[in-house]
Parts: sequence; C-alpha cells; structure tokens
Amino acid sequence: MLRVAGARLLDDRDRAGVRAALEADPVAACMVAARIEIAGLDPWRLGGELWAVGSRLDGLCFSGANLVPLRGQRSALRSFADRARRHGRTCSSLVGRAELVLPLWDELAASWAPAREVRADQPLMVLAGPPAVRPDPWVRSVRPDELDRYLPAAVAMFTEEVGIDPRAGDGGAGYRARVAELVSAGRAFARFEDDEVVFKAEIGALSSQVGQIQGVWVHPARRGRGLGTAGTAAVAERLATLGRISSLYVNGFNHVARATYDRIGFTQIGSFATVLF
Repeated sequence: MLRVAGARLLDDRDRAGVRAALEADPVAACMVAARIEIAGLDPWRLGGELWAVGSRLDGLCFSGANLVPLRGQRSALRSFADRARRHGRTCSSLVGRAELVLPLWDELAASWAPAREVRADQPLMVLAGPPAVRPDPWVRSVRPDELDRYLPAAVAMFTEEVGIDPRAGDGGAGYRARVAELVSAGRAFARFEDDEVVFKAEIGALSSQVGQIQGVWVHPARRGRGLGTAGTAAVAERLATLGRISSLYVNGFNHVARATYDRIGFTQIGSFATVLF
C-alpha cells in the first residue's frame, strides 16, 4: 500500500520553493507570507514552524500562534495533523481556507481539547485598486503617543469579535505589546473625536502583494452612520497607494459588515474558516 511520508520541517534552504508556493495563492497566504518575507524560515526568527509534505511542497502548513494550513490534499492534512498531535496544541486557533481548515480539524478534533467555537463560513474578500466610496479624510495612522487612547477600542473590538477579553491571563501586557507593534509600524488607523476612538482598523499582515485588514470596529454609539464604510475605505486607499491588494475575511453571519464591504467594492474570492480555542 502506498504511504505518504510525514510532514517535515522546512528551513531557509527551502525559501525559494516556499516563496513560489505562497505566490500561487497570495491573498489566502498573506498572514504567513508577510512573516516569511521578513524573517525567513528559521523557526526562532519566524515565531513558528513551516511544515511540508512532498518534494514539490504539495502540502504546506504554518504552526505558530495560529495553525494555518496553506495547501494540500487530504493525505497531506493527515500528515500535518499527526505532527500537530505529537507537538500538542499550542495555537489559539486554526485559520485559513475553509477547504483546508475544516478537514484538518476533522483529523484533530478527537485528540485536541474541544473548540470554543467553529466559524465555518468566513467569506474571503479582496479589493484590487481604490475603493468605490469616498474614504473618511479623518481616518489616519495612530501615533505611538496615542496608544493609551487607542487601546480601549482595540480591547472592545477583540472582546466583541472573539468573545474573550484579550487582557485575561497576563493583565493585558501581551495584547498591549501586539497593538503597540502595529501602532509603531504605522498599521493601526483610527478616527478620533474628542480624544475618543469612534472608528478603528488595522493592517494585520502586510506582504509584498497583499495587505490584510483586520479589527474593523465602530463605537457602538456611532454605528449606522457610515463610519465603518468610509473608515475601511480609507485603510484600503492607503493600501492601494502602497501598491497592495486589500483583503479581509468576515463572518458569514455578519450581514451588516458584508454589506459594508460590498459597498466599498470588495468581492469574495473564497471562504476562510476559523476554529477558536
């Protein structure tokens, strides 16, 4: 009987092949490609491991804070599940194309702790070029000295979206550091009114081809007034000036957000899925 070799760990000697593989699916691979372009494949610098199956990298999977299957048939996903089981669960989620994440979760569900939530339908959307609506001229990059004013909005968004307080466990030190990193990189955007954030969004990942928008949030008292549409358009416009495609993924049940992105000009090119722990 034909047996498929197990998943193996890649290193910088594999960088050219990995780059070609990721460029074949630049939108879905943006989160991982952005890290590899900066850090290479050394696990210590990358903050995770890249696993492969097949001499031609027929299967690829990133294992770090998130487990992200990037390509592969069912046999490759089984190999990734075998390696993940041996390592034990250290990730906070499985995320990626639904056709990869859901079969991988089928392989892992029996041995890993129960998932807190499975979001099986998250449209993956792109905007190639400028937005179709007028961007909000008051949305701008958050300055480092504004971190303390920006952070409450980031916490509120995360709690509302993910369902847990990101400050739990360490009092918020880790989450504050992650947000501060985005602010320092010029990838956190907000509209301030009377020193309060009424709109926010971030470029969570920025590869050489794609920018992934995340954390879109409007203050509850200001919803329904178009701030989310114009604000997100402002972030997409910034990405267009950088020569990047704008991408994002959204929960399928969030009809308001989906309508907002449709108005801006985003179109769906696939579906993501996320398994949250």
